[in-house]
Amino acid sequence: MTNAVQRLLPARRGWLVLGLLLVALAFAPAALLAQDGDPSPVVEAVKVQDNIFVHIIKSVSFFWIILLPTSIWLIAMVVLLTLDLRMSAAIPAGFVDEFTDTVNKRKFKEAYDMARNDTSYLGRVLTAGMARLQYGIEDAREASTNTLEAVKSDKEQKNNYTAVIATLGPLLGLVGTVFGMIMAFMELSSGENIKPAKLAEGISHALAVTLVGVAIAVPAVAFNTYFRNRILQVMLEVGSVSDDLLTQMYHNSKKPGGPAPTAQVAPAAPVMATPVAPR
Repeated sequence: MTNAVQRLLPARRGWLVLGLLLVALAFAPAALLAQDGDPSPVVEAVKVQDNIFVHIIKSVSFFWIILLPTSIWLIAMVVLLTLDLRMSAAIPAGFVDEFTDTVNKRKFKEAYDMARNDTSYLGRVLTAGMARLQYGIEDAREASTNTLEAVKSDKEQKNNYTAVIATLGPLLGLVGTVFGMIMAFMELSSGENIKPAKLAEGISHALAVTLVGVAIAVPAVAFNTYFRNRILQVMLEVGSVSDDLLTQMYHNSKKPGGPAPTAQVAPAAPVMATPVAPR
């Protein structure tokens, strides 16, 4: 183990040195041009590129009060749905095999407890179906389907928030655009002493807010489509597996049981004959 780690260390150091060299090569031209004091277009382009994000942040101004919570909201929904729609959260590894083995051994009470104590989607659906299994397989399937629809509805409601954010993004950008253009035209209508800086500030505000709004909406649309398909896939898988397990349990419960074990009876004690009194 120690030898393997020692063999990996030089490779990691090599990658680290290569990364530092690439970073140095990337920043070296700009540093040299800045030291020479050359006011060439290349230096100006580098300065603009370095400050473009700061400029956008400043141009959006107080619209961050709306745009920042919206972006945080989107990130929270994406993380939450990603965790909820993992296949391990829907169908735990090893649960199906263990449940099937328990049912085949006709330990129905243990199988029910296993499903009830499991917090996965499959466990919840199976628990609802097994609770109605005594009334027939169709009744059990209906109960499990209702539970599955409730779980699916909960995930779809959460995914609807990403669709709302995808709609709000461009609208918020449009509000910022209109506000910036109003600022620009107010400067134009101020008279002869028009300040180009103020005019550019209004136009920049309009474009920056529009850019941020669209930047929020584009991933929201993509995530909404992805999660919608993911919800359908996971729920179909859970429904198929739960139906198979319920059917298997139902047919196992209808099979005649094996011969009952015979109890070992202890030999009876000898009965003492009671003397009969003479008449």
